[in-house]
Amino acid sequence: MNGLGQEESLYLRQHAEQPVDWHPWGDAAFAEARERDVPLLVSIGYSACHWCHVMAHECFDDGYIAGLMNEHFVCVKVDREERPDVDQVYMEAVQMIQQQGGWPLNVFCLPDGRPFFGGTYFPPKDRGNGLVPWPQLIMRIADFYKRSRAELVENAEAIEKNILQGTLAGAAGGGFAEWSGALLPEAAQGILGNHDDQYGGFGQAPKFPQSMCLHFLMAVRGLPGMDAALVKRLDVACGTTLRAMAHGGLYDQFGGGFARYSVDAHWLIPHFEKMLYDNALLLQSYTRGWQQTKERLYGAVVEETVGWLEREMRSDCGGFYSALDADTDGQEGLYYVWDPETVDAAVGPSSGRRIRAAYNITPEGNFEKGLSNPALVEGDFSVRESLADEREQLRLYREANRTYPGRDSKLSTFWNSLTMRALAEAGFAFGRRDWLEMAVCCGDFLWERLVEAGADGLSLRSVYYESGGAQVDGFLHDYATAADGYLTLAGTVDWLEPGRSGVYMERALALLDRALDLFVDPHSPGFFFTAEGTSTPVARRKEWFDNATPSGNATLMHALSGAYALTGEGRYAEVFSALLPAYTDGARKVASGVAHGLEAAAVDAAGIGVISVRAGADMECLRAALVEGAWRRTFVRVAEAALAEDYQLCMGTHCALPTSDLSVLLQDYSE
Repeated sequence: MNGLGQEESLYLRQHAEQPVDWHPWGDAAFAEARERDVPLLVSIGYSACHWCHVMAHECFDDGYIAGLMNEHFVCVKVDREERPDVDQVYMEAVQMIQQQGGWPLNVFCLPDGRPFFGGTYFPPKDRGNGLVPWPQLIMRIADFYKRSRAELVENAEAIEKNILQGTLAGAAGGGFAEWSGALLPEAAQGILGNHDDQYGGFGQAPKFPQSMCLHFLMAVRGLPGMDAALVKRLDVACGTTLRAMAHGGLYDQFGGGFARYSVDAHWLIPHFEKMLYDNALLLQSYTRGWQQTKERLYGAVVEETVGWLEREMRSDCGGFYSALDADTDGQEGLYYVWDPETVDAAVGPSSGRRIRAAYNITPEGNFEKGLSNPALVEGDFSVRESLADEREQLRLYREANRTYPGRDSKLSTFWNSLTMRALAEAGFAFGRRDWLEMAVCCGDFLWERLVEAGADGLSLRSVYYESGGAQVDGFLHDYATAADGYLTLAGTVDWLEPGRSGVYMERALALLDRALDLFVDPHSPGFFFTAEGTSTPVARRKEWFDNATPSGNATLMHALSGAYALTGEGRYAEVFSALLPAYTDGARKVASGVAHGLEAAAVDAAGIGVISVRAGADMECLRAALVEGAWRRTFVRVAEAALAEDYQLCMGTHCALPTSDLSVLLQDYSE
């Protein structure tokens, strides 16, 4: 019997009517597998995943295939966004087995949950592409489990051993070595070596918007004593990538916001799902790019993406929903693509010609069936500006005439915390009080709905459903990112509401302190992804490497350095310093995989500014002056004690004399 009908997760409910006897993740599934003495089949995905939908339709909706699965396995469905701890372990196992991973993730396990085989997408029949048909695979494994179980147990033990060894190694790149700031330019050179200087991005197709790499490269350029040639190379690479993504089909040219990744090297055709985390991270990328260059295209992308977030992703409770689906009416991208006739019908032939020329919408098309995914080929920004009304008409046309993509209304603590930080940064940089107010509302939602005070201290939940409330105990990345987001609010909100910063600083430190208790490894540097006592298959893991989102340990470093800058409490600096050697090997070998941690090291090395402002002093003048130069982490707060002058800057352990002369302050700030 299918047991997903009462689940809150949209992804699980998408599978609730299938003939597969799906179980949600939990003890009941393990107990049934032991009782029946059959393997577990754990299938993991997320609601906006195109290939998850394809396999679901081709295999899991099929009565014959479902019957085979039910007869020979206990079948478990997992929403990776709800249980990232489960997804992490099984993804690592499949990457060991297949040398690659992805979603849908289908893993075969012993009844105790230890994996022995797995893969990603499997077709329902042989299509000559080298992929084993799903029915054939499940029968092979079922038969092998009956005849040669000892071999599968041996496989599971080997995988378990490798996962445990990876966890015990406890460091990015595999080991600890002395940290040196000289590694930062070296790591930047390593990442730049993989930059596509022609089309932007890192590597070849498929191309993901590697925001963490961009943020690290932007941070490195601010280090003292940087080689001028390297700075120029950094600027060219970041500019090439930001412009390419803003011009490409990865960006929704008529509605704002970015899709998850591009299937080609030119950023032209994406998988069309829009994820909250990508857009939060890219908001930071374009905000910082704009602050450094004042390029109007970047500012437009920020404004339009915030507009999309507010219009289509914001919940009445103040948080933001998780994702929009790639598919509409069973077809990928149908909501976003155009033909020339429809463009002309929406805006008129004269305007249609201009839009079609600027966005390369042709009779031949660049997608499927003569349809085009708009990409800006016009390099003159003033032309783009002049087409603002037409773009708005096209957005309204598709809203009125097309089926809206499915929206996952799950509210993730992790992703909302990323969004809170991005909106706070953007609001302060662009002088948009409304954006900063959105960040405040998001932060207040998280605190009021997902944080609970208990006898043992604060507890943070990972997921919120409007119909079911807060669920799933928080993971390291939830605590660390929320703490870092509240620190960013604490450093910006006094421009909006003087004196408010103390509230968010208190929240940040409470969550940071709780994270240091819950996830600590008393025997080795680094913090576990799950709290002690959490039921997780195989082993508690440490997350060092970034994926589509920043790793938990890396984000913790950002929060630690920020907390130390604001409080001067040495314990935060000590933990930060203890984490640095874990990134030494990673900086040398796989810098792009640990870019968020390296960014934390670069931001700390460049110096974090804390500016105390006398009550009643001109905060807007200060804000405008600070954003004239390249981004650096800075906290602006109304002084708790009386100041004789308007401003006082502290960088690290050094505080300059108070001054009312902004030029003096900025000179100290830029040194």
